[in-house]
Amino acid sequence: MAEPRRTGRSLEVLRAEAAEEISMIVEHRSRAGEDPWEFMPTLPTVDEQVVLILRADAVELDAAIGQRSAHWAGHPASGQRTELGEEYHRLRRIALQHPELTPAVWKLMGSLPGRD
Repeated sequence: MAEPRRTGRSLEVLRAEAAEEISMIVEHRSRAGEDPWEFMPTLPTVDEQVVLILRADAVELDAAIGQRSAHWAGHPASGQRTELGEEYHRLRRIALQHPELTPAVWKLMGSLPGRD
């Protein structure tokens, strides 16, 4: 089970955590015999990894709460009744909380399944 993360971490702390996670992935895959020239281009950037960390935290929080706030559910930007509405909502919330991550959020939104 993953270690629970503290909320309210600064962007610098989040970036340090993300860089550490990426370096662990590189080491693990390299030790497993994978060629770094093959897998390095597929790894997320540090900011993309921060977005993925924050997204995982949001998923855990949503699961703990059991449902999204009724305030957001009725809002037109919530994505309610769309296939990927929950995911867009989480990513949008990350971009609003950390404007510096907006380019990474947009890139990850573009890579969601079902996007043409």
